[in-house]
Amino acid sequence: MGGVELAGKVAVITGGTRGIGFGIAKALVEAGASVVINGRSAEKGAGAIAELGVPARTRFVAGDVTRREDVEAAVNRAIDDFGRVDILVNNAGGSSGFAPVAEMSDEAWQEAAAWILHSAFWASRIALRDMSKRGFGRIINISSVEGKQANKANCCHYITYKHALNGFTKAVAFEYGAQGITSNAISPGAVETDLMKNAGPQAAASQGITYEQFLANYAQDASTRRLNTVEEIAALALLLCSDLGIGINGAILPVDGGTAL
Repeated sequence: MGGVELAGKVAVITGGTRGIGFGIAKALVEAGASVVINGRSAEKGAGAIAELGVPARTRFVAGDVTRREDVEAAVNRAIDDFGRVDILVNNAGGSSGFAPVAEMSDEAWQEAAAWILHSAFWASRIALRDMSKRGFGRIINISSVEGKQANKANCCHYITYKHALNGFTKAVAFEYGAQGITSNAISPGAVETDLMKNAGPQAAASQGITYEQFLANYAQDASTRRLNTVEEIAALALLLCSDLGIGINGAILPVDGGTAL
């Protein structure tokens, strides 16, 4: 992918066993990096490591990113096994309990906060301590087209915390850019990942439409009239992780086919 060389670099990716996270893990491994992926399913984790095909440079740490200790365990595993963390991809993040604001439950609101925002803070806090020692670091937060707009019903929690994640991205960029550490967010449009397949039908039902119509609406919103792919997002992540990526900091970069206004 673009000739980017990451030999000797160590990356941590939350939610890295499937979808966007796995796509980024694959790209980084192919570029020579060692990678630690986190996920809730040990079975999916084992499958992901097997598919990556380089057990000497890959690790899986089971954990739920809504718990601080599980997030920190993934970063600590990278430091323990590979001696450092150079790249952090805060990919895990979603929501459930889709409903209008007046009917949104406390549980759904708080889960989204931990899943999207708190997890990125916890991972970044511990990773930055290690990155600062060497004056090099790349933090990539996987945001969403919904972090730039608010034109979907019944997902105020998702919209709110993706907007907040973008703000956190910029705050880290401002504080650590002079130390050779960049912080950027990628804002994908709709990608039919496992998470989309699990949460999409519920979100669609809350809007009174089918899952197929839900996906078609996203495609229609894009000027390209199609959904995006994992590979398109991974290609941008690879650039941000490279030495040349130092020129991009505090940016919220869309890979949405021209969806966001």
